[in-house]
Amino acid sequence: MRTAPKDFLPKSLFGRALLILILPTVLIQMVLTYVFFDRHWETVKGYLASNLAGEITFFVKQIERTPTSQRNNMAIDFEAANEMDVAFEPADSFKPSYATTEFPEFQNRLRAKMTEPYTLRRIGGGELIEIRIKLPAEVLKLKARVKRLESRTTLIFFLWMIGASSVLLFIAVLFLRNQIRPIRSLAEAADNFGRGVDTPGFRPHGATEVRKAARAFVIMRERISRQLRTRTEMLAGISHDLRTPLTRMKLQLAMLGDGEAAKELSDDVQQMEHMIAEYLDFARGEGREEAVRISLTDLLRDVVEDYQRLKSAVKLASAAEVQMDVRVSGFRRMLHNLIDNALRYGKECTVNLSAISNACEITIDDAGTGIPEDKREEVFRPFSRLEASRNIKTGGVGLGLSIARDIVLAHGGSITLGTSPAGGLRVLIRLPL
Repeated sequence: MRTAPKDFLPKSLFGRALLILILPTVLIQMVLTYVFFDRHWETVKGYLASNLAGEITFFVKQIERTPTSQRNNMAIDFEAANEMDVAFEPADSFKPSYATTEFPEFQNRLRAKMTEPYTLRRIGGGELIEIRIKLPAEVLKLKARVKRLESRTTLIFFLWMIGASSVLLFIAVLFLRNQIRPIRSLAEAADNFGRGVDTPGFRPHGATEVRKAARAFVIMRERISRQLRTRTEMLAGISHDLRTPLTRMKLQLAMLGDGEAAKELSDDVQQMEHMIAEYLDFARGEGREEAVRISLTDLLRDVVEDYQRLKSAVKLASAAEVQMDVRVSGFRRMLHNLIDNALRYGKECTVNLSAISNACEITIDDAGTGIPEDKREEVFRPFSRLEASRNIKTGGVGLGLSIARDIVLAHGGSITLGTSPAGGLRVLIRLPL
């Protein structure tokens, strides 16, 4: 598979902003280094080589014109003025093998200024250069420091450049972290609100644009919360208004006796009561319940044991130890809805809990006929039923999976349908830890 350049880019905003700062800085430094040192270094090397070659050539010419008795005094004056050591050796001490190809610029300048044979080599651990010049009657030996031919400004420049870049990068990282923090806070608050968890300490802060987005989120959160409160209060009133006439009807039915008509009417009233309870559960949601830290393993085990006490074919095959924040009542309702569906259509049910990286998975498998792949999304719609009849006893109201998905989404998770190993339906719930 071909790899696109964007695959190598940082995924986070912090990483990308840091790359935007670092990349131009590095490019500018590379251009400056090339332009500056390509010209400056050549100029400096040429100046140093020409200066040292001129001093040596001048001294050689003066030595050749000066009587032997005065050469030592001249050498002392030259040493003091030019920071070089001067010595005279016998003519047979000249060894061409001492010649080297180092410092080509200096050697070219030296050849251009004088005709006497010479050799050049490094000595003193590389800190000194020794220049031997063959004169007619003796050998002139000069020692000079390498810094006379090499400039230290290169190292200093690089150190200053690296130091300044490191300081600027450190300041940029601190600044970017402070700019990214409000965005992360906003994302965390939005995620918590989507899962029904309050974020009391959240307040708009940061750059103007981030503050504007945060204020819009706060206003949206207040509006949605107000709408949810209004809907809950309205549904509470509807629940009371609907249950009151149902209670009167049940009392009247109790006084009618045990006739066939009374029994049929009593069944209809029970179905209406069940339908109203399902509708209210679906519309009310779990907004009022607070999430608490519990053992999800123990909760699953309790739910399975409840079914086993009723002699239902439900078993907990495996259960990893998982601790997480859940709304216990809503989570129990979700599990009951899914297990009831599995028992209704598959007669038996197997529950598993496993822990994966930063998440846990709950699977509920049955041995029924399953759901066709093209219908698996449709069954999550409210009041959607694959069973053709409208009989509640055989097909339910059509809200069980809708309620289950709402509860899973409220916990920040996802729910999908698949095929179980037994050939029936598998419900897969993934929840973040």
